[in-house]
Amino acid sequence: MADELDLLRLANPVPPDGPRFGDAPLDHRAEQHLDRLLTAPPAARAAGPLGGGRRPRPALWGLAASVVVAVTALALLLSGPSTPPAVAAPRPLAVQAGSVAVSLDRLADRAARTAADGAPALRKGTHVQSWSLNLSDDRPPITLPQERIVRWTADGSHTELVVATDPRRPGRPVLTDEGGVPRPVDDGHVISRESSPPSWSDAPPEAPPPHDAGRLRAYLAEIEYVTTTLSTTALLNAVRELLDHWTLGARESAALARLLADTGELRPVGEVTDRLGRTGQAYVYERSGTRRMLIMDPVTGAVLGLETTFTAADPEYGVRAGDVMEYSAWMR
Repeated sequence: MADELDLLRLANPVPPDGPRFGDAPLDHRAEQHLDRLLTAPPAARAAGPLGGGRRPRPALWGLAASVVVAVTALALLLSGPSTPPAVAAPRPLAVQAGSVAVSLDRLADRAARTAADGAPALRKGTHVQSWSLNLSDDRPPITLPQERIVRWTADGSHTELVVATDPRRPGRPVLTDEGGVPRPVDDGHVISRESSPPSWSDAPPEAPPPHDAGRLRAYLAEIEYVTTTLSTTALLNAVRELLDHWTLGARESAALARLLADTGELRPVGEVTDRLGRTGQAYVYERSGTRRMLIMDPVTGAVLGLETTFTAADPEYGVRAGDVMEYSAWMR
C-alpha cells in the first residue's frame, strides 16, 4: 500500500487548483497519470509524471485530495487496473458566502404557518441517501454511500431495499463493505432486499410521532432511553432515528422545528446546497471533537439532512479534522 500511495502522491492526479477538485471524477490529465503509474516501467515512473529527471517536491494536499488518493489506491489494489476508480469521500458541506442565516425560532414560526392545512401528511417509511466513514486500523478510511427505501402497506407489512449508489456520480462504481471487505460494485448494486410480515408496536420509533413540541420531546427521549433532560446530542441522535422510520408530515416537521429552536444550542450559519441539490438553512452544534450540521427546508422546516464532521484529527485511524464521519439526506 505504501508504494502505491507514494506513486500517487508524486503524480498528484488531483491538484488543489484543479477545476474538478474534490467531489468529481478524475479529469483526462489525471487519468493519464494513473494509467502511466500502472503501465510504465519503474525507471519511467521514478522520473516523475511529467517525464523530467528531477523528483518533484510533495504537494501540500487538502482534505478531499487525501481521501481521493486513499480510495483510488484501495480500489486499484482490490479490483485491478481494468476497474474504474471508486468514488471519493464527500467534502463537508459549505455555507454559501453572503447568505442570510435564519434563526431556528423564525424558521419554526414559518413552518407552523405552512403546516396550517396539514398537508403533506405523515407517512410511515423512509427514503434516505447516506454516506458513512468506514474506519480501520490497518487501511485508510473510506466512505460508503448507499440508498435505503422502506415502504409500509395498509396491513402492517413492509419492504426494505438497500442499494449501493452515489447520486453525485450516477453510473460510476460505488464502494461497499459486504462481508467486511471493501470493494467496488456497480452503481445500483443491491446490498439487501427484505420483505417483512405485518407487525405493530406502540413504542417509539415504531409508534406514530406526535405533532406538538411537548409530546414530541417525550417521544424522542423514549427513543434515546432518556428519563431526564434530553441533551442536544441525544436529541439529534433521536431525530436521525425518527427520520429513518418515518417521513414526517407538515405538522410533525413544524413541531420538530419548534423543539429544535427551544434547545437554544443550534447555531444558524446560513444557506447550503445539500448533496441532492436542495437548498436549505444550516444549523450547527459542536461538541467532543465533532460538528453536527442540520439542514432544514427554509419554508416547511422539514429536516433535509444531517452531517457529522470531525473537528479534531485521529491519526490512529487516518482521520483528519474536516473529514465527514457520516451524512444522511432524507427525501419524501
